[in-house]
Amino acid sequence: MSLRYRRLPLPRHGGRALVVLLAASLALAGPAGAAPQGDEDGALRARLRELVDRPDGPPGAIAVLRDGDRVRVVRAGVAELGTRRTPSATDHMRLASAAKAFSGAVALRLVDRGVLSLDDTLSRLPALPAAWGAVTLRQLLNHTSGLPDYSAAPEFVELIQADPHRVFDSRHLLDFVAGQDLEFAPGSRYQYSNSDNIAVALMAEAATGRSYEDLLASEVYRPRGLTGTSLPAGYRLPRPYLHGYDVEPGKPAEDVSTLFGASGSWASGGIVSTPADFSVFMAGYAGGTLIGDATRKQQRAFIDGASEPAGPGANQAGLAIFKYTTRCGVVYGHTGNTPGYTQLGVGTPDGRRSLTLSVTSQVNQKTNPALLARLRAVEEDFVCALLTHH
Repeated sequence: MSLRYRRLPLPRHGGRALVVLLAASLALAGPAGAAPQGDEDGALRARLRELVDRPDGPPGAIAVLRDGDRVRVVRAGVAELGTRRTPSATDHMRLASAAKAFSGAVALRLVDRGVLSLDDTLSRLPALPAAWGAVTLRQLLNHTSGLPDYSAAPEFVELIQADPHRVFDSRHLLDFVAGQDLEFAPGSRYQYSNSDNIAVALMAEAATGRSYEDLLASEVYRPRGLTGTSLPAGYRLPRPYLHGYDVEPGKPAEDVSTLFGASGSWASGGIVSTPADFSVFMAGYAGGTLIGDATRKQQRAFIDGASEPAGPGANQAGLAIFKYTTRCGVVYGHTGNTPGYTQLGVGTPDGRRSLTLSVTSQVNQKTNPALLARLRAVEEDFVCALLTHH
C-alpha cells in the first residue's frame, strides 16, 4: 500500500509517494549471533551503504537472506535517527502492499479447501454494487478486476488528510467508490488497485463467517509460526520498531512511522511484521507450501503486470504474487511502499530460500524514480546473492 503524505497528494498503498532514510553502519548476524563476514557479505553491505549515503537515501535498511535453517542479516544505517541502534530482524515495521500477499494466502488456502472458488464473484456480496457483480476472485487477486481504487477517492483522501489517525470502518472502505462503475471490463487488462484486496478479504469473511483477522491467525500466522505479525487498527507500532522517515535533501528527515493508522489500508496494506517473520512467511508463500499443487498452478499463471513499486528485474503478475525474472534467475514475491517504508519480500519457487529487503523511507516511481532505479538494482544484487550463495 502506498499512502501519500502532506507534501505529496496522499493515499495509495501500492505505489506512490515519499522517500526516507538509511544511514551509517552495516552488520551481519545469523540466527544464533554474529556470522563471519565474507567477501560477498562485504559487497552486499557496500550496496546498502550506497543507498543510505545518498542525500535522498533512507536512514536505515535491513535484508534477511534465508537458506533453509541458515539466516544471514545485512543491515545499514540506524533504526532511529538520533540513536546508534542498528536495524534488527525483530524490529516491527509496516509491510505496506506486501500485506496483499497475506490476503492472497488466506484466499488461496480457502480455495484449496473448496470453501472459495477462483470463479466466485462479487455477486456473493450484496452490499457491493450490482455493476461489480461479475468480478471474480481470480481477477481480484491478479488485479484485472477493474475496481476503482478507493484510496484515490477524493473523499477518502480528504478525510485522512484532515485526521491521519482516523479509524476507518475497514469493511466499508469500498463505500468510497461504490458509486462508480468498473474502470474496464473484468479480465480485459491489468491495473493495480488497492480495492482488490479489500474485496478479497470481504469474500473470505462471507465464505467462512469469520473475521479476516481471525483467518489471518488460523491460515497464515500459526501455520508459518509467525509471532511478531499483526493487523492493527490504530497508528501505534509495537516496540521496538524501525522508524520510517520522509526524506527531502536539504531538510531534516521527518519521522512518519506513526503518521497514519492501519484501518485505512486493512487487507490491502495494514499488516505490521518484523524482518524475521516476513522472511519466514515469504519462504513458505513463494514456495507454495501453504497450498496444494492445483491451487499453486493457478497462482503461478502469470500475466503482464508489475508490483507497486516495481520489483527487481522483469515483473509479471500472478494471484497475489509477482514473478521477478532477474539476471540470476526467478523469484516470487511482493513489494510495498507507504510513508516511511518500502518493502521487498521474495522466495525461490521451491520455498527453500527467501529474501526480504526493507528500507525506512517510501521509494516509488512517482516521487523519486532515480532512487527507485537504484533500489531495484540493489534488490537484484541481493537476489543474485540469494540464488548463487552456497
